[in-house]
Amino acid sequence: MSDPSPTPADGSYEPPQFEALLQRGIDLVAGARPMPLSTSSMINKEEILEVLEEAQRRVPDELRAARWLLKEREEFLAKVRREGDDILESARDRAARMVERTEVVKAADNRARQIVEEAETKSRHMKHEVEDYCDQKLAGFEAVLDRTVLQVREGRARLNRTALDSEQEDGADPEALPDVDSSGFFDQDA
Repeated sequence: MSDPSPTPADGSYEPPQFEALLQRGIDLVAGARPMPLSTSSMINKEEILEVLEEAQRRVPDELRAARWLLKEREEFLAKVRREGDDILESARDRAARMVERTEVVKAADNRARQIVEEAETKSRHMKHEVEDYCDQKLAGFEAVLDRTVLQVREGRARLNRTALDSEQEDGADPEALPDVDSSGFFDQDA
């Protein structure tokens, strides 16, 4: 019989031959010729010993291959578990970052809204202050202008009286004097 290599070096799996050897041994015993007038069977000693010895040699190889397969399976499962754990951890981290971003965006929106409201309030306040300031200045200008108009009227009225008095002293005809209306303004067109 051929001697198979123990555990394949390239990692390929060979199906177990140990079971085939045991089956061959069972077939040899089952197919043995019965002895005449007896319940015993005649078995070829060399043939059965050869099968049993070959099975004995292959058992460690088969066990080694089985252990190798079990080890490979365990390593594969551990690798898959690690990868799964890494994927879950990554997903948890990403979800946490997304929640943080959402919270940051909400906080930024709230802060922006608050800043806009404060700016609008400050703007309204400043507008009212500017309007009050302008109103005060305009009221001051109005008072100055009113006083100036009053002084101009009084000055013109004095000029008109002085002009009338000097013409009357000169004997001028009062009819020939320019018209002064009742408000005290001189009308040059009259």
